[in-house]
Amino acid sequence: MARARWAAAPVPAEVTVLVAGGIEPRLAMLLARRGVRTVAEARTFLSPALSDLLPPESLPGLGAAVSRLRRAIVNGERIAVVGDYDADGVTATAILLAIVRRLGGNADGILPHRLREGYGFQPLHAERAHARGCRLLVTVDCGLGSSEAVATARALGMDVIVADHHLASVPPPEGALLFAPRLDGEEAPGSELTGAGLAFRLADALAVACGQESPREALLRVACIGTIADVAPLVGENRCIAALGLAALASARSPGLQALMTVAAVRPPLTTEDVAFRLAPRLNAPGRLGAADPALELLLNRDPQRAADLAAELQRHNQERQQREREVLDEALAAVAAAEPDDGPLLVLWKEGWHPGVVGIAAGRLARELVRPVILLAADGPTATGSGRSVPGIDLHGFLLPWSGQLHRFGGHAQAVGLTAPVAELPRLRREWNAAARWPAELLQPRLTYELALAPEELDESFLSELRRLGPHGAGNPEPVLRLGPLTLAAPPRGFGRGHQLLRAQGLSGTGELGIVAWDDTPGEMLMGRPFEVLVTPRLRPFFGPKEMVLVAARPLQEGRQDVESST
Repeated sequence: MARARWAAAPVPAEVTVLVAGGIEPRLAMLLARRGVRTVAEARTFLSPALSDLLPPESLPGLGAAVSRLRRAIVNGERIAVVGDYDADGVTATAILLAIVRRLGGNADGILPHRLREGYGFQPLHAERAHARGCRLLVTVDCGLGSSEAVATARALGMDVIVADHHLASVPPPEGALLFAPRLDGEEAPGSELTGAGLAFRLADALAVACGQESPREALLRVACIGTIADVAPLVGENRCIAALGLAALASARSPGLQALMTVAAVRPPLTTEDVAFRLAPRLNAPGRLGAADPALELLLNRDPQRAADLAAELQRHNQERQQREREVLDEALAAVAAAEPDDGPLLVLWKEGWHPGVVGIAAGRLARELVRPVILLAADGPTATGSGRSVPGIDLHGFLLPWSGQLHRFGGHAQAVGLTAPVAELPRLRREWNAAARWPAELLQPRLTYELALAPEELDESFLSELRRLGPHGAGNPEPVLRLGPLTLAAPPRGFGRGHQLLRAQGLSGTGELGIVAWDDTPGEMLMGRPFEVLVTPRLRPFFGPKEMVLVAARPLQEGRQDVESST
């Protein structure tokens, strides 16, 4: 891959408004790039609180869903909660089951088996709920594309509530109460919420409607895991859920959450990285390989020993998931190196024997490494099921939508899609997709964008403290990337862990010393005895000292002035 260009992010017009309102100019620049337009919005962004949540009446469909759920609890009707097998769907299911049972209701959870049943709410789930005596069926993190299943449930005498955050590629089901904010557009109130976020709002409002105090802290602990795991933009309600949920996880008393954090080796205070790379993969693993039920049971379990056993089971599933993912990734990279796929900006690969539960993760890794959208499918006889992952600036869901009628199943959002297709048609589809892919070349070129260019002396502890208030970071609110230089090494690089380095750097005058942690590459020797500059992000949980950065990229100073461009 070509060397990445360093690009300065554009300056938003809102910066002047924020600075005029008394916000420090560098902080104002970072806030404006995160969609903050006023001083009032800045205060809300920097100090998330429960009071920031939208009033329940502003969320279309929430009131009707709460009313029907409350009636079911009061009347003693059995309720089925049908979720999805990923971490967002499992946490959403756990949230709704927990609140219904807490309020005295009778509820069963139903999660699809990835290999035997596939994705989403299906007629067989309605039949299963009916066989258990359920009178009300609620879908969470699925259901908008399940008209046949909703019709089956209605024919069996059940009422249906669909709580789903996905973009529907087909008309929404008839005969169901819909709590699906995105049906009203991308700017509708609550449109950023995930399945877990919708379940949180539903559970919170239901407790109040039943005359009880909402267990918000307990709900937020679980909702924040689903929100972060689903790579949802951490803005608006999601930012509030993530920030307050991460803080609440530090005091989690649930045996299931405690056991999960133990096997994942995380410690308070938790960050989005802890959730995204440690907790979420373990909750995801059983559902990726088959049945997600152990993850759901773990979240609801009250017995410490059973919770420990379930967490150990999730750990084993995750290790198997990692092994299968490595196999898919290695074979896909070998196919790319052998130039097997047709030339074109969209990489499409399929193979018999790949596990359908891990192709999405492998596609994401390939998309980041190759800087191009990637679709990987696991072939099984005449059909192939898989996932696509995109790169910033390319809406893969919108691009593929015109072909959705030629696919057995299709859904997702701009950066991630799921699909099932006939194997015999994949060569043709790949040709047509690549012929239609007219994406700007700059979107397919490696580029590192930084937000502020600073001398090391400008990086004082007061400003670092302000930078840390920008968290929690994730989609929609990335860690700020700073360009620092000129620098020299104040001491030889110090190795630690497995191939990591700590670089002690300082300005050319010997001032402004800071620590830079290099996780993957070890560029220290290359930088010895020469001035250099770096792209870094502030480390939210410093270990070596308060002025500690994480390395994004480094280069000797004389190599690169012409390599810097303005971003547009």
